[in-house]
Amino acid sequence: MTIRLDGRIDSNNAAETEKMIFEQLEGQEDMPVVLDAAALEYISSAGLRMLLRIRKTHSDMRIIGVNPDVYDVLEMTGFTEMMHVEKAFRVVSVEGCEEIGRGANGTIYRIDQDNVVKVYNNADALDDIKHEREVAKLALILGIPTAISYDVVRVGDSYGSVFELLNARSFSKILADEPEKTDWCVKEFVELLKKIHGTLVPAGRLPDMKEKVLSWAGFMQNYLPVKAGRKLVSMVEAIPHDDHMIHGDYHTKNVELQNDEVLLIDMDTLAVGHPIFELASIYNAYIGYSEIDHNIILKFQGFDRDTGIMFWNKVLAAYLGTDREAKIREVEDKARIIGYTRMIRRSIRRGGMETEKGRAEIAWWKEELLSLLEKTDSLTFSLQERDHG
Repeated sequence: MTIRLDGRIDSNNAAETEKMIFEQLEGQEDMPVVLDAAALEYISSAGLRMLLRIRKTHSDMRIIGVNPDVYDVLEMTGFTEMMHVEKAFRVVSVEGCEEIGRGANGTIYRIDQDNVVKVYNNADALDDIKHEREVAKLALILGIPTAISYDVVRVGDSYGSVFELLNARSFSKILADEPEKTDWCVKEFVELLKKIHGTLVPAGRLPDMKEKVLSWAGFMQNYLPVKAGRKLVSMVEAIPHDDHMIHGDYHTKNVELQNDEVLLIDMDTLAVGHPIFELASIYNAYIGYSEIDHNIILKFQGFDRDTGIMFWNKVLAAYLGTDREAKIREVEDKARIIGYTRMIRRSIRRGGMETEKGRAEIAWWKEELLSLLEKTDSLTFSLQERDHG
């Protein structure tokens, strides 16, 4: 049964409203109740007590369409934890908007000069949005410059999270439009990366990336020779636990320049772990995903493959603090092992074995992975300049 609430519910009319509601519910004690609050403008403590009395007789009660002001009251008083409350969300269209970022969980669009919205792939994304807002807030508290979501909106059949990014430009756009600033981008990109990796996270506040990579390696045992599969798992297992932060999807579309300040966005992949996990993700962004189809990086990052390779090499050298080619390639190979593991698993889970193109890609990545496993005995490396908190 759906009952509409409207106007104001306070001490002047709460008793009358309650009587009206119970008259409608008479003889319907077992029926689920939906209170449509789309037209409710205000609720006082008297109205809140009325809601509690209704819930006593109708435990399966939902309140829907709640405007932001009323929702804030319900949230502050704990009602959103006691019962199902659905907020009324502003509707936003991204039709014709510039795409400024794309990740595994959603796409970021600029909706006006000052704001961007991250539209989630998951149509039921409210829990995902809550998680990302919480980890972004944690990162900010720990000193990582990041944009914070200030609103949740409906976008088509899904939800979006709105961020204020005034006249911001991604590093991908800077690299594409102003190649003379490449070295500056490398410097800022690496400085922020080292700041992230030097940030110690209180235990248990973020997921452990090692657990996720272990699941990838375990998956791969069904697709690799027994010895190679076991070696892959054992090398991941040997990576020490690390409570330092990693972003998880660190690339130049997720690094923005706003008024001379470098900001990190798209925080839902935030985790803790050894930096080799991050380097694997960065390798895939600039080389791995476009190794076979060179157009992918142009579509994804907005610049060509040569720029991606050049940027990766400069970043890795600056991050490691060395120009020794042997050291750079050694760490790159470690990153490639995790990178190929991720890409093969991803392709198989998305039906890659069912198409000729997918099978060819998987076979190529698998051959590279097996070659790397033969000559690599550890996935860790040392970084002398790293701040251990």
